[in-house]
Amino acid sequence: MLKNEVTKRLGIQYPVIQAPMAGGVTTSDLVAEVSNAGGLGMIGAGYMTPVQMREQIREIRNLTSSPFGINLFVPAEFTVTHNEIESSKHALQPIRDQLNIGGEDNVEVPSFNNILESFHEQINVIMEDKVPICSFTFGIPSKDVIKSLKKQGIILAGTATTVKEAMEIEKSGLDIVIVQGSEAGGHRGNFITDHMESLIGLMALIPQVVDHVRIPVIAAGGIMDGRGLMASICLGAKGVQMGTAFLSCVESGAKEIHKEEIRHAREDQIVLTRSFSGKWARGIQNKYISEMKAKEASLPGFPVQNTLTKGIRKASALQQNRNYMSLWSGQSPRLATNLTVKSLMKKVIKEAEDLNS
Repeated sequence: MLKNEVTKRLGIQYPVIQAPMAGGVTTSDLVAEVSNAGGLGMIGAGYMTPVQMREQIREIRNLTSSPFGINLFVPAEFTVTHNEIESSKHALQPIRDQLNIGGEDNVEVPSFNNILESFHEQINVIMEDKVPICSFTFGIPSKDVIKSLKKQGIILAGTATTVKEAMEIEKSGLDIVIVQGSEAGGHRGNFITDHMESLIGLMALIPQVVDHVRIPVIAAGGIMDGRGLMASICLGAKGVQMGTAFLSCVESGAKEIHKEEIRHAREDQIVLTRSFSGKWARGIQNKYISEMKAKEASLPGFPVQNTLTKGIRKASALQQNRNYMSLWSGQSPRLATNLTVKSLMKKVIKEAEDLNS
């Protein structure tokens, strides 16, 4: 059951993909170790410059001869008003004062055209450096981008939170669909359905997507061990994508305080918030989320709010202040470990094989 069309096509031993967590979690060591252990390591390049991407791709190639992939955020047009920005800055100022980082009058709000230009530069790097697998979050790239990548023989995957989104991914010509259940940590990958309507549990989502698409389905959201892997496969998925499980590993670039928070969190402390980035994301409840909850609806959308809170997130991480960090986590924190990637992979595969014997 652990060998199938996806493992064969991706050139991996086991149907386990490390989620491409953006923001520094997916270090070269983490990505390479997952690939070396028989899974598929993935670079979370959502916030990376093309130069940073190229450097990391080359670093990873020095650490593994096995396949690895990369993930990009698909740019979506957005609007923001001066009042929304000023209102957010006003709400954030007391927090900035507590962290001793002063005002943020010189924040340069990103423009859609600049983001789109950077996205196309990222695509060029992927093609020039011949990264074998590329996945997308927050939407589907243009037909031209898909055509260019496929011409290079790059395997493409899209992220869906509903059956409708999965069907659109298949229709676009992408090769694989990653279905993200509501249990997943970090940002929601919805791009057609509204936030609330996209909160479908993974075990309900997998078989419904499998029944409506012909391309292989990868399951993501709350999967931490061999039980989650086998449950997903029994429901028709061809593999799993695991984020929080790898985030808490030794090789992860997450701050140690973040890893510790996950390992000591309860499942009922994992909540959804849009106050860090302007896009709904799942993480551990803290003071920032609580204080900003009443103001959430009036905050600018992604990526503007993400830019406005960047200084706060960076300072709180440096000061090891959990109160204002974005402590992303899926809904299964009690299953988190502090293992090396190699040990975690061995554990997951042994549990799955034992269940299958």
